[in-house]
Amino acid sequence: MKKILLILSMLMLLLSCNREDGIEPKPFENPEIHLEIPAGFPSLNNAVNSNKPTKYGVELGEKLFNEKKFSGNNMISCSSCHNQSSAFADNNIQAIGVYGRVGLRNTPPVQNLAFMKFYNWDGSKLQLENQPLVPIITHEEMNSSILEIIEKLKVEEEYRELFRKAFGDEDITSDRIYQSLAQYEYTLISANSKYDKVRRNEGETFTESEIRGYEAFKIKCGSCHSTELFTDQSFRNIGFPVNPKTEEAGRARVTGIPGDYMSFRVPSLRNAEYTAPYGSFGQFPTLRAVLDYFDNGVLEADNLDAVLKENGNRIPMTEQEKQDIINFINTLSDSKFVGK
Repeated sequence: MKKILLILSMLMLLLSCNREDGIEPKPFENPEIHLEIPAGFPSLNNAVNSNKPTKYGVELGEKLFNEKKFSGNNMISCSSCHNQSSAFADNNIQAIGVYGRVGLRNTPPVQNLAFMKFYNWDGSKLQLENQPLVPIITHEEMNSSILEIIEKLKVEEEYRELFRKAFGDEDITSDRIYQSLAQYEYTLISANSKYDKVRRNEGETFTESEIRGYEAFKIKCGSCHSTELFTDQSFRNIGFPVNPKTEEAGRARVTGIPGDYMSFRVPSLRNAEYTAPYGSFGQFPTLRAVLDYFDNGVLEADNLDAVLKENGNRIPMTEQEKQDIINFINTLSDSKFVGK
């Protein structure tokens, strides 16, 4: 009995010393961030419900998004290609990674990803948490590995503290890196353009050209660029000039189905004003060049989208219609989102 009492006394003494030395574990408090879902937007990707944005998860994710230690040469971060001023895309024809290496495709914008069903041009990822590994290990992008990144981060006290605040302890793991990056990206919601303000009756009005453009857009473009995201999130071959790199096959790279050859995810047109050039590998320098191409006729393909096949492989437009459509697309520009 005396031995038991002695052991209990020693334990109490140790606990008391720890408190006096100021090393008592800090409480874990990390409040969830409420996502404001814009009216008319599609439902959230199911992954958001199991990785809801939190105060410190988003803070950590934003820091990681801008962390150049993600690249093998410590010179490239996510934000190197995904610049806020370009709607978190860039204005290069194709993505440029470590040592100036040129990637396979044009950099897609990072906006409204919480509502997307697929990620990457070919839809190779269904959850945002699984996407970061692609640029990390790709030779032309970051040319690194997640283990190398973890080794770089865990020696920094600031990161250990951020992981503790976000996840309850200082353990830096691949899953926690992916989760915090996704949490940050889930908060990048763009829905404050002139178009949105007109719809919300906030004092903005369309010009006559924008009204004409909206009507023409619904007829000429609306079958693909539908919903409030201005994409139906489908994969289509629309007869754009083909990437000469032999490893490109579009959606067929993922599915292995010949009918998916050179089909790509329909891009959102929100903030398109800021994201030139356009196309899966930057085929078109301007929106006008895209519309001219549709008007003049697209490439023939066995799996060419039915909308084009039914119209002689083109979308006919007058010069006035083209300008009006561009003027309407520019009403989808969210200057606050891009920091302008």
